[in-house]
Amino acid sequence: MTIINRRKVIAGVVFGSSLIALPSVARAQFGSGGINLSSILGKATDSALDKLAEPGAYYDDEDIRIGLPIVGGGSGGLLGSIMSGASKLGVLDDVPRQINDAAGIAAGEAKPIFRDAIDGLSFSDAPGIINESDGGTQYLRSSSNDALHAKLSPLVDGALEGLGVYKTFDGLAEQHSFISQAGLNRESINKSVTDQGLDGIFNYVGKEEAEFRKDPVGNVTKSLGDLFGS
Repeated sequence: MTIINRRKVIAGVVFGSSLIALPSVARAQFGSGGINLSSILGKATDSALDKLAEPGAYYDDEDIRIGLPIVGGGSGGLLGSIMSGASKLGVLDDVPRQINDAAGIAAGEAKPIFRDAIDGLSFSDAPGIINESDGGTQYLRSSSNDALHAKLSPLVDGALEGLGVYKTFDGLAEQHSFISQAGLNRESINKSVTDQGLDGIFNYVGKEEAEFRKDPVGNVTKSLGDLFGS
């Protein structure tokens, strides 16, 4: 059995081109090549998704709370007339929270697709990201947004189905013509929730990346402590 000194195992941090390699067990934890931007972004993504997967996380945070499906433009969710009519009927009272809960469920299942996207990045193509506190997040979004959206959409779809959101809107469409006239269907609802849910994920990933960059060695120490059970 190999005994590892936790103080000696922390060997270096990369934000540029230089790197002091970590021992193999640490590299296994943080990725080949030591603690680099890919490792930081992966850790930031995992942490962000864990937080968003907590019950009520999306709904309780006004900065990322998902509004009712955006149809036909506008900045406040549903078209004004649709929102007004639905609100007066009281038929959408539970839907906003359900929509946010669906995004949280999807976030909890999204780690593999974000990890795959990060593994596919070539950070050497965008050296300027090193100087930005959320540069890795910005680069991930600019490089992989469409692919992530396509892979996140089925997760959102399953959550919306499971929570009965589609069933609610299907019932409303049968009773109230303005729902179908507004173009509210499963496809548009899924797209709106996925769009807004992805916005929230990148919001959180950017914050997590910035926090990790403030004290990378300290965060590595904590992670290694978790790894070695101390």
